[in-house]
Amino acid sequence: METRKVGGSRIAPEEKILILDFGSQYTQLIARRVREQKVFCEIAPFNVQADIIRRQSPKGIILSGGPSSVYAPAAPIPDPDLFNLGVPVLGICYGLQLMAHLLGGQVDRAALREYGPADFSVDDDADLFAGLSPGFGVWMSHGDHLESMPAGFVRLGHTENASLAAMADRSRNLYGVQFHPEVAHTPRGDEVLRNFLVAVCGCRCDWTAEHFVETAVSEIRGRVGRDRVLCGLSGGVDSAVTAALIHRAVGDQLTSVFVDNGVLRKGEWDEVRRAFRHLNLVSVDASGAFLSDLSGVTDPEEKRKRIGKRFIEVFEAEAEKIGGVRFLGQGTLYPDVIESVSTWGPSAKIKSHHNVGGLPERMGLKLVEPLRELFKDEVRAVGRVLGLPSEILDRHPFPGPGLAVRVLGEVTEPRLAILREADAIFIHELRRAGWYDRVWQAFTVLLPVQTVGVMGDERTYEHVAALRAVTSIDGMTADWARLPDELTARVSNRIINEVKGINRVVMDVSSKPPATIEWE
Repeated sequence: METRKVGGSRIAPEEKILILDFGSQYTQLIARRVREQKVFCEIAPFNVQADIIRRQSPKGIILSGGPSSVYAPAAPIPDPDLFNLGVPVLGICYGLQLMAHLLGGQVDRAALREYGPADFSVDDDADLFAGLSPGFGVWMSHGDHLESMPAGFVRLGHTENASLAAMADRSRNLYGVQFHPEVAHTPRGDEVLRNFLVAVCGCRCDWTAEHFVETAVSEIRGRVGRDRVLCGLSGGVDSAVTAALIHRAVGDQLTSVFVDNGVLRKGEWDEVRRAFRHLNLVSVDASGAFLSDLSGVTDPEEKRKRIGKRFIEVFEAEAEKIGGVRFLGQGTLYPDVIESVSTWGPSAKIKSHHNVGGLPERMGLKLVEPLRELFKDEVRAVGRVLGLPSEILDRHPFPGPGLAVRVLGEVTEPRLAILREADAIFIHELRRAGWYDRVWQAFTVLLPVQTVGVMGDERTYEHVAALRAVTSIDGMTADWARLPDELTARVSNRIINEVKGINRVVMDVSSKPPATIEWE
């Protein structure tokens, strides 16, 4: 059986679903919904060759939606042989149209485009729609529609505007739906996906955090052997779970390195050193070198690259001191990979992550990234299995480049000091009001502008702080949190009165997409 790559080594999956990405904004949501059914899945480029898919032995394949028309000259087209692999396939939206187009059906521009809610009527309630008759609400997002099905297909359902809204060729286990079962606007979409996974693909749905820990520990132990591992530990959820997982596998062969990069939050240097003493922790103050690297830099991509380069230099020096280090442990997550790599399909690269890239070549070390295939909520579940305390697991995400990407524009010591104080007030008030655990992430951003104000009957010209708080499940999509007015008023009042250098506080009320959670 083909095996999957995890942090530079390989773990054999018992069952896997492969999702081919055709550029849909919802591709990551498909992965989330599949994993919620306790089935492992991976996202792959739309043009991955059928022979490669065959060697991976997936239990099923899902074709994502996408913005293209199947008859457009530059439309993303997969290897047609994927329909001859004997593997169940589910096409979603563009995926349905693509399946029909490649197998002899007819796709045309719809007379009436369909964007938004629709009522889906089930015409055949076997397998894919078992338990869902007579119908349910769905979310549509398409300008083309299926005019005629390929030979061998039968209609499974329709809407008022789409007479062929679902189809199947059961002899070949090929299925397609025009609607999006992965979005929350299709309330029973999870049942459709589960029917595909269980009734069609035969998945056992047994991929759990406990199973992941067991296999990951065994893999790390077998791969590392008697060599030493250096793990960068920031104190955040990702690096903490990574270090705990590696420590369970190899014990004292692990050395965790906590680096003061000069862009930590208020009090973080002392808090992390207290919390992780048991993980053979080495603390390195390299703040001067990091801030020197950032001097005069305003471009966020350049900030990330310089910080990543300096981290490697610090880790190199520590590895040389320790001796015998052959592996570098990192808390890279699946969203980091998705957002940093532009080869998933026609989806765009969002931003670089300082810990994703050719680091082993730079350091001469092999990477151990056991969380590389997990989303944030899955990482927290793994952390609970490992026994990490909630005060660590429930911390809000904090970017690897730290406050460098929350001080917009040039990063300087005075601007960092202002931001640290403002951010500490915001987080303190969230905790006091019982809102810290109700939001996915909250932080303060220091804007690269100054505004006129009046304080004590005197004119001021000082900085602007922006408050950002979002709700989310996995960080791939997010909505701005509706904090109580009295809470935001208290935060604003405290920041303006207590933080010298700020005379205006604003609130970020944008969602992801179109915005990202972080500003840089």
